[in-house]
Amino acid sequence: MDLQLRDRTAVVTGASQGIGKATAIGLAAQGVRVALVARRRPLLEEIAAGIEAAGGPAPHIIEADLYQESAVDHIVQSAQAAFGHVDIVVNAGGGSRPLDFDAGPDLWMEGMTLNFFRLRELTQALVPGMRKQRWGRVVNITGTSEPKILNAAFSAKAAVHVWAKGLSRLVAADNVTVNCLQPGRIRSEQMKLRYPTEESELEFARQEIPAGRFGEAEELANLAVFLCSQRASYVTGTVIPVDGGMSRFAF
Repeated sequence: MDLQLRDRTAVVTGASQGIGKATAIGLAAQGVRVALVARRRPLLEEIAAGIEAAGGPAPHIIEADLYQESAVDHIVQSAQAAFGHVDIVVNAGGGSRPLDFDAGPDLWMEGMTLNFFRLRELTQALVPGMRKQRWGRVVNITGTSEPKILNAAFSAKAAVHVWAKGLSRLVAADNVTVNCLQPGRIRSEQMKLRYPTEESELEFARQEIPAGRFGEAEELANLAVFLCSQRASYVTGTVIPVDGGMSRFAF
């Protein structure tokens, strides 16, 4: 299937590993010129080299720390200077850690800043250009709707879902779509810290995941790339789990 993405441009945050990396590679394979955004430049350079070696368009590298207030301006200015315009933004940057009941406001603000505020600010900066050209795609990589513990990232991702739904209604008439993907247990550096051995991973999968295994970043990236395409032009305002059937809620 031709996804009609060739020569489109995209900004992908969290592109140095996991879902962000896999999505950037998937977009580039469809002919998209990708701006790779993350803190670790050497990893981005390695990914960019791999994309070019596979015949994809040369990526643009943007070293940025989303905790910094200046990050959004830096990303937008760098991407626009490289591409002239941005068609797609994939918000895959983020982080998660459990919080105690007595966690202070600084820890809550840290989680909300990385997982909601910067995501919203970056999208807010890029969407006007999409509306002007009457084509754009926003894909947010979010998280579970079934939290078992306190975690600032969970609250932030829930905020993303509500904000994204409202935004999707505002921009749909301009052919700009906004969707969220909820990863289940997708193999990544962060997931390896939580499940350091194959046995621990399999034990969780047997108990909680009907598919019986953890997912690969490429499996979620396949859907992200589709949502970025012209083929998905009538899909907007959604929150789609990619979790091997782990989520229990029907809606």
